[in-house]
Amino acid sequence: MSAEPASSNLERNAVDVLPAGMLEDQLATGRPLRVKLGIDPTTPDIHLGHTVVLEKLREFQEAGHRVVLIVGDFTARVGDPSGRSAQRPLPTPEEIEVNAATYQEQAFKVLDRDRTEVRFNSEWLRMAPEELLGLLAQTTVARLIERDDFQKRLAAGAPIAALELLYPLLQGYDSVAVEADVELGGTDQKFNLLFGRDVQSAYGQKPQSVLTMPILVGIDGVRKMSKSLGNYVGVTDEPGEMFGKTMRVPDTAMPDYYRLVLGSEPPQGMAPNEAKRALARGIVERFHDAAAARGAEEHFNRLFVERQAPEDVEEAGLGPYLGNGGETVHLPRLMSDLFGISSSEARRLIEQGGVKLDGEALPSGSLDMPQMALDGRVLQVGKRRFRRLRAAA
Repeated sequence: MSAEPASSNLERNAVDVLPAGMLEDQLATGRPLRVKLGIDPTTPDIHLGHTVVLEKLREFQEAGHRVVLIVGDFTARVGDPSGRSAQRPLPTPEEIEVNAATYQEQAFKVLDRDRTEVRFNSEWLRMAPEELLGLLAQTTVARLIERDDFQKRLAAGAPIAALELLYPLLQGYDSVAVEADVELGGTDQKFNLLFGRDVQSAYGQKPQSVLTMPILVGIDGVRKMSKSLGNYVGVTDEPGEMFGKTMRVPDTAMPDYYRLVLGSEPPQGMAPNEAKRALARGIVERFHDAAAARGAEEHFNRLFVERQAPEDVEEAGLGPYLGNGGETVHLPRLMSDLFGISSSEARRLIEQGGVKLDGEALPSGSLDMPQMALDGRVLQVGKRRFRRLRAAA
């Protein structure tokens, strides 16, 4: 029996491989391909949704090809309009610089650092005016507004910033600058990736082939995974948090998580809850290790099966929160500082019975408590946030 073609392996799980047959022809030449991915560091963290494309890049690396990871420190200042119904606020240059550093380190949890060429597109996009005008001359406004998100905005009478029209041109020029043979992205990037072929042709280069990967649904099972929506699992999440979030994935979404994150088929004949535990263990092991995965499951069992607090609860001193002559603690302020929630949210949680001391819900109206009544006790907010409280010395 003949071996499966290399193109079949690399096209697995892909939604689009365009133009048809081109990637197969490129691979048949036997030369290492330059495979491009651009990431705009608009937020500091990478989540499992980002790793779907990164895992595919790793497959190209393992097949002997060169990955070119473009950090869009310049394009992040323009803003990718893909999938947007309105222009969003842009990060500051300082935020972009910090995010770019963390993005790279997190990406190397998936990619082979030694086989990755990292480039910053500010290298070539800080153009002289005549170069920028030359780039703008390569297309028309009619071509740029063909993209679905622009068409939807036009139909709704929503504004489109002139700056947003530049984005596909700049991303396309990235492909020219690094001489990309292949470009990867999510399905929401299809217009940009194909437009890159137009820009390469305009500059006399052979156009790249394009491969799009599915969009991973968030742990709510409904919307695209996104930090802003709170439905994400971050690749740097602590093992217990990573395991607990994964256990919230709906059964219907589990097959996609297995295929796109772990690169395997869902286990057959296993009860959904056990399959989800296996998924959660696999994800924690993928981004931490096997011992962390076992510990995360034990932690989950203590919290949700045995209804106990974790063994090692972080401690918090009560000194900064004392009022009334050092006798009482204002709980909303304490919870705001310890758990990153607003004081109004803390009050709401107390009123709804969502705050516990040593496993017992606080009575409604418990906003101020004597510090000695809190000393040594475990404060719990929601299902996974704990602190052991210590009285001031």
